[in-house]
This record gives sequence, C-alpha cells and structure tokens, in this order.
Amino acid sequence: MKPLDTTDIRILRALQNEGNLPNTRLSEIVALSTSQCWQRVQRLQRDGYITGYNAVINHALLGYSDIVLVEIAATREQVSRISDLCEELSRIPEVLEVHLTSGEFDCFIKVAVDGTRGFENFLNKKLYRIKGIRNSRSSFSLKCFKNEPGFVPQAP
Repeated sequence: MKPLDTTDIRILRALQNEGNLPNTRLSEIVALSTSQCWQRVQRLQRDGYITGYNAVINHALLGYSDIVLVEIAATREQVSRISDLCEELSRIPEVLEVHLTSGEFDCFIKVAVDGTRGFENFLNKKLYRIKGIRNSRSSFSLKCFKNEPGFVPQAP
C-alpha cells in the first residue's frame, strides 16, 4: 500500500464530511484534475481506507427518539462464546452498535428506542430472550455532543 500524503488526507476529510460529493466537486476541493482525483479515490477504496458510504439516518423522525447505552455481562457458560452473543445482538435492527469490551461487562450496545416504554419493549421482547446474558446496566443518552463514524488523522 502506498503511504497517504496530504492530498489523500484532504480527500478522506472531504468524503467524511459529505460522502456523496460528485467527483468534479471533490476534485475542486482538493485541487486535482477530475481524473487524478477519481484515481486516488479508487486507490483509497481498493487499499481499504474507504470501506463504504452511508446515509446518516434521523432515528427520531422514524419514531425512535432515544438512544440507550447498554452494558451486558454474559453468563459464565457464555463467556467462551461471547462472539456468538455479540453476533446475535448485531442481528437486532434497533441495535446500532455492538462492541466486545474488557472489564466488568463483556459487551456494550447502543440502541435506538422510542422512550422508556420502547426500551421496556426492547428489553422484554428482544434482549431478555437472548440466552447467555447474566445481567445488564443501561443509561439513556440525554444529549449527544459528538457522533462521528470515524476520523482522519492530521497529515504526515
């Protein structure tokens, strides 16, 4: 893989801010010809620096106004198969993130719900039906100050 230069970093930053930029606009922003810009974006994709493009969804408009952060501890029997538990959690549509963690809890999930009743419904109909969960601890997110899918480091 070719090391990133300042132009590659500028391309990544521009695409992180607006993933659906047309190549002509992107080439203007990073001061390259359209063909050079397109070739660099293709290389960044091929080398794995860009892994996809996503729309940012407003969950509140879809009826899921709250985010709940849940730490989950597995039963002793499940600890050896914690990846299976994380995979099962990943299949629940309202679960936005699943992280295998160290410390007192084995995994961490971020869940979109419709208030406290929506969270109660999530717990009773989805989370508590999964075998291998010993206990959980939940917190409602009151306000999100930063929500970025990634970051681009400073240029070398």
